[in-house]
Amino acid sequence: MDILNTNIQYLKGVGPKKSYRLRRLNIETIKDLIYFIPRDYEDRASINTLREGIKNEKLTLEVEIIGSGTLSRPRRNLSILKIPFRESSGFGNLVWFNQDYLKDKFKVGERYIVNGKFNKIGMEYQIMNPVFEKPGRSQKIGRIIPIYPLTEGITNTDMLKLVNNVLKEYLKFIPEVLPQYLISKHNLMNVHEALINIHFPNSMEIMKRARVRLAYEELLTLQLGLLNIKNKTINNSDGINFPYKEDVYKFIEDLPFKLTKAQKKVLKEIFDDMESNKQMNRLVQGDVGSGKTIVGIIAIYKAVISGYQAAMMAPTEILATQHYEYIIKILEKYNIRCELLVGSLSKKRKEEILEDLKEGKIDVLVGTHALIQDNVEFLRLGLAITDEQHRFGVKQRAALNHKGLNPDVIVMTATPIPRTLALILYGDLDISIIDELPPGRKEIETYAVDKNMKERIYNFIEKQVKQGRQAYIVCPLIEESESIDINSAEELYFYLSEDRFSDFKVGLLHGKMSPKEKDEIMEKFKNNEINILVSTTVIEVGVNVPNANIMVVFNAERFGLAQLHQLRGRVGRGEYQSYCILINESMNDISRERMRILQSSSDGFVISEKDLELRGPGEFFGTRQHGLPELKVANLFTDMNILKIAQSDAQEIIKADPELKNHELKLLRAKIEEMFDKIKDDLDY
Repeated sequence: MDILNTNIQYLKGVGPKKSYRLRRLNIETIKDLIYFIPRDYEDRASINTLREGIKNEKLTLEVEIIGSGTLSRPRRNLSILKIPFRESSGFGNLVWFNQDYLKDKFKVGERYIVNGKFNKIGMEYQIMNPVFEKPGRSQKIGRIIPIYPLTEGITNTDMLKLVNNVLKEYLKFIPEVLPQYLISKHNLMNVHEALINIHFPNSMEIMKRARVRLAYEELLTLQLGLLNIKNKTINNSDGINFPYKEDVYKFIEDLPFKLTKAQKKVLKEIFDDMESNKQMNRLVQGDVGSGKTIVGIIAIYKAVISGYQAAMMAPTEILATQHYEYIIKILEKYNIRCELLVGSLSKKRKEEILEDLKEGKIDVLVGTHALIQDNVEFLRLGLAITDEQHRFGVKQRAALNHKGLNPDVIVMTATPIPRTLALILYGDLDISIIDELPPGRKEIETYAVDKNMKERIYNFIEKQVKQGRQAYIVCPLIEESESIDINSAEELYFYLSEDRFSDFKVGLLHGKMSPKEKDEIMEKFKNNEINILVSTTVIEVGVNVPNANIMVVFNAERFGLAQLHQLRGRVGRGEYQSYCILINESMNDISRERMRILQSSSDGFVISEKDLELRGPGEFFGTRQHGLPELKVANLFTDMNILKIAQSDAQEIIKADPELKNHELKLLRAKIEEMFDKIKDDLDY
């Protein structure tokens, strides 16, 4: 077995208990720990003086202990320990909260290097909750200290020891996957040097160089993998040449509403593709409510009157049913037969649909992944549409395409991705953006409040529900967590259903439920059999409930802006004024700024740009929401320049050696396979 894939519990200093905790940080193997990159660094290398202290900022001092510790207990469950010291520029106290055991740790006359937050109360200087060590033992102070993401039961000191151990013992087994010519071309560190300096750099400059090396390797691997998948799944042969049809424009004229300029622009791009010889592969991005579905239906109409069949695939049964009902409503007067194929149909009904489909009696088939099963045969599939395409994997999308002879393909998403990024991530797709909402839609009133407003919010929900409306309440966790004080869906559901809203029908929806259970709950909510739905983010992409006009998000600071915008888009779909209330329990400046952006903008593309800027490494794409492998080092926003270089190199490599058979690329190929192995079925491509 590959030594780097050894279970982490066998590393010196770990064992079963600690390995269980490390798994919460997604550290399961030796290799995971080596690539567990610090989230920040503290420069404790330079010794300061008290006079240089800035309130609430970290300070490193060399101190002499000049007295015994004193303990005070100002209130229950709080003790304050003070140890007096002096250093070259003055006197002060080391201060700890609820750490009584340290009282006898320090002896008068001993010298320590300490690092902690500087505070001044009156004339008293304080170093708050400092880390400390004897001079000359620089483990935690006297150098640049990496700060790691942590979990309950794992301290930063634990991580320092573990990473130190793992690098000493196992770094030598990490292979150099980059060919030497690329290392020389970009003047990169070798992989061992980079890993040592990403964890324990001697200077911030060296750390940055190490980071560039590792980010480049990761992004090159990503780009090579994506290019490889595109080459396999996208057939570049000639597509169907759909004729120009005047009837399509009459169909558009007869719609009960006028299309927006943005919809017309996107339709022109789709028609140009359909009427050309090449196979269309087009991504249609548009905010919730921008009218993507009707654009898809118009393309379906064009395909059907040209003598072809069309298919639309949605990720859930309820979403597929919603599309089916809308398509029927629009197309039924044109003698176009549309059917719905989902898992819950009886065996007999499925067989009837499949037989008619094969004989060409069905023009449009709407469904879930049931559409791509082997027994589904089209007579003449000309257009395949997938909705919320990031929910489908490479095999699923390719399987739908293969149901016909190079059918035109449209993939639709309401997840806004900044255009520059989309061009890189969806290199196989032409991109159309519907960047305008239909006229007459009421703006959703958005409010960011703190947790002290909960009772007022509940009163507001109560008033609205009594008037016949419905509300969503979203939480970030399913079960209660002891380590972090955030609301859980189950805990909140219990309180609201049994106590606060016991007069109403309250439902619970979360990701651990089966697809059937989720669909049943959403169906009840859609039919107003549930007044208030407590949910995790599974409703982010969901059914259309025009009667729901309130979206409350607890712990809004824990969600990405783009995600909050998606949640907000669940309301504002009917005639009633709608409200989005974000309960922000963090008071830091970034969190406030994020809430301000949401209050001031309803443009999903502006919001997603800001999201990438503010959230930092890994978070925007870290949820696999877009079907990409998880990135440990690179940040797709701040590392755009590295990404472009990696993409250019990847294209050159694939052009010269499409299957990476060159001996120099052997280890890089293995890394690509490893990166993409876990998420094969989550890929967009």
